[in-house]
Amino acid sequence: MTLGVSRDRLDAGDKTTGRALYACDVQPADLLHAKVVFTDQPHARLLALDTAACEAAPGVVAVVTAADVPVNEYGLTMFDQPVLVGPAPTDGPAPWEVDPRLVPGDVSRWEADHLAVVVAETERQAAEAARLLEPTWEPLPLVADIDAALDPAAPVLHPEDNPACTDPGQNAYHHYVIRKGDAASAMADAEVIVEGTYEVPYQEHAYLQTEAAVAYIDEAGRITIETGGQWTHEDREQVAHALGVDDERIRIVYRAIGGAFGGKEDMSLQIVLALAARKLADAGIDRPVRSRWSREESIVGHHKRHRGRIVTRWGATADGRVVAVEATCHLDAGAYNYTSNKVLGNLHLNVAGPYDVANATVDSYAVYTNAVPGGAFRGFGGPQGCFAAECQMNKLAEATGVDPVELRRRNLLHDGDDGLTGTPMPPGVSIDTVVEACAEAAGWPTGDEAGGWPTGDEAAGVRSFASLGAAEGSVRRGRGFACAYKNVGFSFGFPERSEARLVLRPDPDADPGDPSTGPAEADLYLAGADVGQGAHTAFVQMAAEATGLDPDRITGHFSDSATSGDSGSASASRLTFMTGNAILGAAEEADKAWREGARPAEGAFRYVPPPTEPLDPDGRPTVPNFAYGYVAEAVDLSVDVTTGLIVVHDVVCAVDVGRAVNPRLIEGQIEGAVIQAHGYALTEDLQVTDGRITNPRFSGYLIPGIGDIPERVRSVLVEVPDPLGPFGARGMAEMPMIPYAPAVVAALHDATGVWFDRFPLTPSRVLDGLDAVGPAQR
Repeated sequence: MTLGVSRDRLDAGDKTTGRALYACDVQPADLLHAKVVFTDQPHARLLALDTAACEAAPGVVAVVTAADVPVNEYGLTMFDQPVLVGPAPTDGPAPWEVDPRLVPGDVSRWEADHLAVVVAETERQAAEAARLLEPTWEPLPLVADIDAALDPAAPVLHPEDNPACTDPGQNAYHHYVIRKGDAASAMADAEVIVEGTYEVPYQEHAYLQTEAAVAYIDEAGRITIETGGQWTHEDREQVAHALGVDDERIRIVYRAIGGAFGGKEDMSLQIVLALAARKLADAGIDRPVRSRWSREESIVGHHKRHRGRIVTRWGATADGRVVAVEATCHLDAGAYNYTSNKVLGNLHLNVAGPYDVANATVDSYAVYTNAVPGGAFRGFGGPQGCFAAECQMNKLAEATGVDPVELRRRNLLHDGDDGLTGTPMPPGVSIDTVVEACAEAAGWPTGDEAGGWPTGDEAAGVRSFASLGAAEGSVRRGRGFACAYKNVGFSFGFPERSEARLVLRPDPDADPGDPSTGPAEADLYLAGADVGQGAHTAFVQMAAEATGLDPDRITGHFSDSATSGDSGSASASRLTFMTGNAILGAAEEADKAWREGARPAEGAFRYVPPPTEPLDPDGRPTVPNFAYGYVAEAVDLSVDVTTGLIVVHDVVCAVDVGRAVNPRLIEGQIEGAVIQAHGYALTEDLQVTDGRITNPRFSGYLIPGIGDIPERVRSVLVEVPDPLGPFGARGMAEMPMIPYAPAVVAALHDATGVWFDRFPLTPSRVLDGLDAVGPAQR
């Protein structure tokens, strides 16, 4: 038995001692250094680029520009971004003038678009030479935010006829609809109506390891990029597309990865360093090249959690049964799509929460602006949609006088119920069990010492300054509750799959002719990335369970596109579910080969889950997902109404994990997600003005420190097996992130009587909200 055992992580020793090599640590012999130059232009056309002075600078070996890019476009879900911005050709029509589907490559739409790559002998020489580039820009009108983009007079940022868009050639370029039942009639008959306009903010991923990569030509002649990412094979595909070569000409290897959270799902250095390696090779220079971003470059240069706006109205019966949901949602995609169309789909499905809603009208839009792109971030649209849904549910509880948990009991989805898109939920709906487990652990509704309610002086620990406690009578206490669901695995018709290969090997001292002798060890080949969540450890444990071997007898070979099939991305809470099923299939194939006499015995398997469907453009019923995860959270907090400071004392997080492969790793995921959500809800306030991030350092963008996080986080592992999951396991890594912000808002309302429809809940924002209601709240 290896499942349910909290084994140490495979990489724990190396990461603890410093032996682990991250991409920024890789220093092969004869290393060159590259500086990626940002355009520093939120919206401008490049008329010319003079590289002569840069190329002549000391130590410079090569300068890569748009002229070196065979196919100057990329993007994870649609090709709408130039690899390098370059001037239009002067000797004929530009490619985008010939083919209107192509993105114009002479326009910078974001301050961190890439202009050039300078390769030199040292990092300092590359940086100094980069300052000698002489671009000539024509400023273009700025489209700073959603409101500006929706103005009929706004310039169209992407005129191309991109077939991946539902509404190409418009700033509001992607649109989803839900038309379930008759929301207008149900709303007209509702006895209680609650409304809200919710503003959701950016969030920076703030992973420990900034972007870094090394590129070279390997012994097989492949352009090889060693980096940190989330999907080796998708990285390979995008690099190959831009370079105009077959996928097999590119190799992606992931070194140790210091966090990702969705922020390393998209391209950063992979394509541009591959271009640099090829340009060097074409010039007869057989030397590797490395680049690594500073923290400021990282914050400016990669996408964020989407900011957005959700306007919604819910109708219910007098006893709190929701009968209708209406919502209009806008996400700021920023300058490029990245995964905005997919994130929008998750938001779209979450604005009605994990509830059985018979009537719904929902319109959701992704909008191009000149701001930093939005993209994948833990929860992938779920936190934004959940914030609106759970605030609405808690407001409905207040309006009807029904306890918030009881109100959820009356509305939660169950097996056999239709989801928001009008088709039955996948079997294994467990949100009711999760809500009960959370409420019980939290001692809901009153709380007690066993349930986590703080005791003693109510002002203890609520200090805006270390030397100054709260004023007498200024501290208020409150409790809040929220729950959520989210897809496990890729959605909306994407061809989801995961591949694994397992090789069983005999004991070299055993009699090879003895059919009763089983395998002694195994090699597991998987491309799935471990971005800090312990995935590789879970893979080995599942392989051990499937083969009957001790985990110490299984050697993992991970995250190399040259040795493994496509495992898919470390995202969508999918790796345990998808790769676990692939491991089970590979183990079965290997066992069959072993029983037939093969030594060693190899099994390869590609797991394909039930198909999903794209959302219908007219809102007709569709099957968007094949599996879901479920979570509920209760939060106890105090707020100092004279300073606006919030201290979270206790968080109870209940998550259905289906089957706990490694409980300690799951608890680490819960605690990490809660802390990350805590920053999202309370402290992290990314400022973007006129298309520029104005606080691109941790001195101005405040992630929670050890003294700022919740005083206690209690993990409740619910195990309701998923019918399709390997050993019953479900994905869970994103779930604890999703309902935290609305639970905090509910607790703050319980403490003060004031609803907050936007966050982060910084002290100044809390005071502004209290002041807007009146002095009675102070």
